[in-house]
Amino acid sequence: MSTDRRRRVARAVRRIGLVFASLLLLAGCSSQGLYGVSLPGGSGGGGYRVTIQFADVLDLVPQSAVKVNDVTVGSVRTITLKGWHAAVVVQVDRDVALPANAVASIRQTSLLGEKFVDLSAPTDRPATGRLADGATIPLSRTSRNAEAEEVLGAMSLLLNGGSLEKLRTINDEVGKIFAGKESDVRDTLHQLDTFIGGLDDQKKDIVRAIDALDKFSAEVARQRVTVAKAVDALDPGLKVLNGQRQQLVDMLAALGKLGRVGTRVVQESRADLLANLRSLQPILTQLVRSGDNLPKSLDQLLTYPFPPNVTGAIVGDYVNLRLTLDLNVGDLLTNLLTSTPTGDQNGKVKNQNGPVRDPNGPATGPTDAHGKSLPPGEANPRQGDLLSMLVGGLTG
Repeated sequence: MSTDRRRRVARAVRRIGLVFASLLLLAGCSSQGLYGVSLPGGSGGGGYRVTIQFADVLDLVPQSAVKVNDVTVGSVRTITLKGWHAAVVVQVDRDVALPANAVASIRQTSLLGEKFVDLSAPTDRPATGRLADGATIPLSRTSRNAEAEEVLGAMSLLLNGGSLEKLRTINDEVGKIFAGKESDVRDTLHQLDTFIGGLDDQKKDIVRAIDALDKFSAEVARQRVTVAKAVDALDPGLKVLNGQRQQLVDMLAALGKLGRVGTRVVQESRADLLANLRSLQPILTQLVRSGDNLPKSLDQLLTYPFPPNVTGAIVGDYVNLRLTLDLNVGDLLTNLLTSTPTGDQNGKVKNQNGPVRDPNGPATGPTDAHGKSLPPGEANPRQGDLLSMLVGGLTG
């Protein structure tokens, strides 16, 4: 190789080295390093940025893809730590429309492939609004798929003398417990089914009781000051009861003995008591038949031989009496010649004892020889003997 050609190759190598050095220097001065260099197949230049909160980003790195329905629509710009979770800022193409309540998850392209952020509309609620620039998807709407390492680790724990052996031991012990008791277990399950059915039938009552208990608890909470005062007021009484505890115990023991004695007395005197009750039955029967005659006779007995209203006439050591005499000759002759008075101008006839009676009322006047009441104005044949006797006495 000639000298000139060697010089040209050396100059070309130096130029290429300068270019690579410049690129490395620019990459080192950038805040994101090589992650700030655009990769082939990424999103375009324009778009809007969204912050996504993840509890764990696994091995997600900047410049990872952002996909919607497995179509790349953006890339991951930055990954930072905010408290106990990661904040991932992604840039999405401007023409990609997502709802404001979109969800995000970290997925893999294959079993050992790279991670990417998957954005989609929610499946458990209706989509609302539109995802805008500067929006944030919180932790409640993010998730991640299980890692292959996690699945293999759990499988290794299950297969290598772990949970399977324990499940086998549990199964063997349960079999030993239920051996020969199948009918009892079946009956227990049937009773449990009946019990649960009864609870289900009384569901409304149980709910009502719980609501009532809730209201009662709320009322007690509102009156907790009063309850506290009542509890404090009970303290002296409890102290007194505590001081008299032995006496209360002795009293209860004595009551027990009294109960045993009373039981023995009742059992031994049962026959005599029944006989006495049977003997009292005729007396009680006659008392019932007497009705109100007995209390009336007792009323007369207290003032015998005078009527009950005589107490109003007794003043001190003497009795006030008032006597009304009818000395009208016409009335005397009428009473002697007729069975009853002729009556007043209203048609009512005076009784022989004084009060006025109604002719249509019960007969209380004189009667004939056969005991029948005589009408007003009719002569009484028995009074003829009295008149003859009087006249004979006057003339004789």
